[in-house]
Amino acid sequence: MTSLRKLGSSDLQVFPLALGGNVFGWTADEAQSFAVLDAYAAGGGNFVDTADGYSAWIPGNEGGESETVIGKWLAARGNRSDIVVATKVSTHPRYKGLAPANIKAAAEESLRRLGTDHIDLYYTHFDDETVPVEDIITALDQLVKEGKVREIAASNIGPERLQASLDFSEREGLARYVALQPHYNLVSRDTYEGELQDTAARAGLGVVPYFALASGFLTGKYRPGSSVESARAEGARQHLESERGQKVLAALDKVAKEREAEIATVALAWLASRPTVVAPIASARTVEQLPALLAVADLTLTEQDLAELTEASA
Repeated sequence: MTSLRKLGSSDLQVFPLALGGNVFGWTADEAQSFAVLDAYAAGGGNFVDTADGYSAWIPGNEGGESETVIGKWLAARGNRSDIVVATKVSTHPRYKGLAPANIKAAAEESLRRLGTDHIDLYYTHFDDETVPVEDIITALDQLVKEGKVREIAASNIGPERLQASLDFSEREGLARYVALQPHYNLVSRDTYEGELQDTAARAGLGVVPYFALASGFLTGKYRPGSSVESARAEGARQHLESERGQKVLAALDKVAKEREAEIATVALAWLASRPTVVAPIASARTVEQLPALLAVADLTLTEQDLAELTEASA
């Protein structure tokens, strides 16, 4: 049984790979989504990440589709108490931004779609600089006091606003962010490393990086001259054209061969080993894509492996 990791200063214990819910109700229909969720849970996984805006970008969708699928699955399996459910506020077309009234209304909608009375981890999805951090924290704290949210977290926020939020929580004795969800992976390090990482480390935040596999690029399926049918192929392909992307692929190939592991597993294991990181997020559209993700829990890279990957990605 894989040991769970403590998420920051919270009491939440999570599997070292969070399952991304962005594909549920988008590229994975309900039956496929249930199959992936079942396989993830069967493999020891307990940390599901979604957002109220998933997947409003699809014509005909209005947002909340992913939460609805997850809610139906939790109800069908009767396993709500076994799963750490993370969702986010600020991108639903009807509930944009972080005004206090909006946070409250959006949370109620998320609870309804998820079919639950509490959200384990509630993120501000994108910071809203038109709203003072004091107002955002006070609104989130109210949800915690009401028992609707267990822990709060931030995503896509700058170091200054993050620090100001933490300072206000401390000063007023209000709910405090326990986790941070930045864009971070082997081909995108400057999106987190530096001041943001330093702030997270000082505050003891648990970090849960998104785009952990760079839209699929770090699975190794994108190669010069290859064509991949995927909704995210465009984003992944741009890395092939960069020198860093090619160096990273070469290093991943070498380490994966030596460790007899999948390339995606190695990329996730590097990320999981980084300071502050608790659980990278990766999504699977099909059950077949899941074993390489779950395997991160059991793969420990050597110091040399980590050094080679870190150097290639510099």
